[in-house]
This record gives sequence, structure tokens and C-alpha cells, in this order.
Amino acid sequence: MGTNSISRRTALATSGGLAASALIGLRAPRAQGAPIRIGELNSYSRMAAFSVPYRNAMQLAADAINRAGGVMGGRPLEFIFRDDGSTPGDAVRVAEDLLTRENCAFIAGTFLSNVGLAVADLANQRKRLFFATEPLSDALTMAQGNRYTWRLRPNTYMQTRMLTEAARGRTARRWAIVAPNYEYGQSAAANFKRLITSAIPGAEIVAEQYPALGRVDAGATVGALAQARPDAIFNVLFGPDLTAFVREGNTRGLFERRFVLSLLTGEPEYMIPLGDECPEGWIVTGYPWEQVDWPTHRDYVAAYRARFNDTPRKGSLLGYVTVQVIANLLNRANSLDNEALVDALRDMRTDTVTGPVTMRGIDQQGTMGTWVGETVLRGRQGGMRNARYVDGADVMFPEAEVRAARRQS
Repeated sequence: MGTNSISRRTALATSGGLAASALIGLRAPRAQGAPIRIGELNSYSRMAAFSVPYRNAMQLAADAINRAGGVMGGRPLEFIFRDDGSTPGDAVRVAEDLLTRENCAFIAGTFLSNVGLAVADLANQRKRLFFATEPLSDALTMAQGNRYTWRLRPNTYMQTRMLTEAARGRTARRWAIVAPNYEYGQSAAANFKRLITSAIPGAEIVAEQYPALGRVDAGATVGALAQARPDAIFNVLFGPDLTAFVREGNTRGLFERRFVLSLLTGEPEYMIPLGDECPEGWIVTGYPWEQVDWPTHRDYVAAYRARFNDTPRKGSLLGYVTVQVIANLLNRANSLDNEALVDALRDMRTDTVTGPVTMRGIDQQGTMGTWVGETVLRGRQGGMRNARYVDGADVMFPEAEVRAARRQS
């Protein structure tokens, strides 16, 4: 679907949402009741490029909602932010502290997939809602899914399917995979193996590299991939690992005349560090914020830039939409009882700055989508061209597969 048709659809879909109204300055009494405290834990130290803009946008959205009258009849929304330590053990301790000492109604957030899975297990034990935002592992809402864990962002299956669909019709058959060696990377690689043969009949995997997260040996990784002589590469590395991989790959000519699919690479927090080393022509998922010409999105970008004197990142967008969904949830449930909150989330639709998002009840996965396009170098900075928004509802796990996976969990 082209940008113009998305723009028209979204403008109509988001014209009446509470959070969207708050964004554009709806006049209403400022929230004055007892605050509703939500615990938010994330990798603010280790993954600051993503999580700090995410936190900024959450605060921006919460302030806008509170200025417009708050939630649940006039109560202000308050987020208590904590670093999750980027490890499962630390995150569980932080989540416990948010629920007990900080008296939060429920918890949200996390970044790394293994951390998200650990917090999800705690949520199930404690019977407290966990609104996962960034962890992408399919297991969170499939094989290890539980009643109390819901996820907003498109998972690894959804985003990998977007990329493999974009590769349909290509002739590259010999594929190499490079992915970080933890839950997210392993999940993405497994999905790619499953989906690529449907998009490209006869496709085969000729090499796989799984460097440790944050400790990629770029020389060895690029050398191993080059030795296999693939026609194409599926990349799942992100952050500093991606930057090191691209630099070494450019130096050794790894990407010359090779087709590349790359998860997350088009997101500004990962694109900006590449600078003029950004490779051209990769098919990526990302966020070309400056090209999204939707009225509510334009207003959000203007508010973000005015407050933080910076351009938004993908984390910024996720943070803002997270608060819009949580505000809608609280108004719909009109209760802080966690059972009522979970029931209210089921198939709940929220009008957001990127269009309607539904929390699908069968697997507790949100339909938030993302953009797919090609990398391009403009001057000394990379970006995206030919980008199109892919609705998450169009690439979700089949319902029969969800039932089978969750029945076994």
C-alpha cells in the first residue's frame, strides 16, 4: 500500500482517539486525582540509543494525556522508570521492586528478548499484567505465552515475513545468515529458514554465523560468510555489532553484487551510527520518520522535536504508541484490577499516531506494523527509499498455529 493511501486511511482512523486528541491540544481539565503508577523497566544503560528516546516519548505522551484530563475520569498517568540491567536476574528483581515498593499497578517495557521472557514468567507467577513493548521473541506470545503477558511491537516472525515477502521473485538461492547468539537472533534465523523457501523456491542456507551479542568479531564473521560464497545474506545484527559488521563487510567487499535482507537496520538509532558507511540497496525494516505524512504523526514529530531538540527514533515512536495504548486500556477497563485489565486488552483497538492497533486476543500480540524499504546513502548519512508501511495484522502467525503453540505451553 502506498504512502498516500495509508495517509488517508490513518487520518480517518485516528480522528477521535483520546491520546491523539491530547496531542493536538484538546482543551480539558488537567488531571488532578491520585496518580496511576505504571512500572517501566528497560535497558536504559546498555541500549541507550533506543531506550532513551523511547523514555522521552513516553513522558511526552503521558504529559499530553494528563494535560487533556488524564485517564479513568481524571487521574494522572505516571511512569516509574527503572533500568533492567539487561540481564534476566536483574530485570526480575527490578520488576518485583516496581510492583511492591513502588506500588505500581502493573509493569511494561524491557528490550532484550531473554529479559522479556524472564519478566513474563514473573508476571505469570504474580498474576500481574506485563505489557511488553520491545522484546521481539516469538516465544513471548507463543510457546511461552501466558495470560498476563501482552506484546505491542511486531515480533520476529512478523518482521521476517515482511522481509521475505519483499524478496519474492528474486533469484538468489544460496543464503547466509548472521544473527546475535541469543533468543532474538535465534528466533529470527529460525523464522527465516521457514519463510524464505516460500518466497524463493529452492533457496538454501549455505552458512550461518551467530556471534555473541555486543562482542562480534567482525573480521572472522565476514571472512566465514565470504568463504561460503552466498548469493544473498540475511542479517539480524543491530547496534554496535551492526556497525562493526558493515564496516568490515564494506572493506572486504562482502556486500558487492549480493542481495541483503536486514532486520531493524532502517531504524534511525541503528542507521545514524553507520554514517557514510551505510550500504545501499539492502531491503530493511525501519522507520523513515521524515517520509511519514500522516496528520497525527506529523503533530507527534513536531511535539517531539520541539521538546527534545532532536529527531525521533524508532524507540520514540514505540514509546509514544505504548502510552496511547495503555491510556486506552485504563479507560476501557476503568479499574486497576489486573484480571479486569487483561480482559479489557483482549481484541482492544487503539487509534494511535501510526493508525489503529489491535491487541489480538488469541495470542496477545499487537498489530502495530513497521516500514519496509531499501537503504540509500544521501550525502554522508543513510536513510530509506521506496518505503511502505506494512500493517502487522497482515503478517501475524496463523491462528491455528497459535492455538497449537499455546496449548502446549
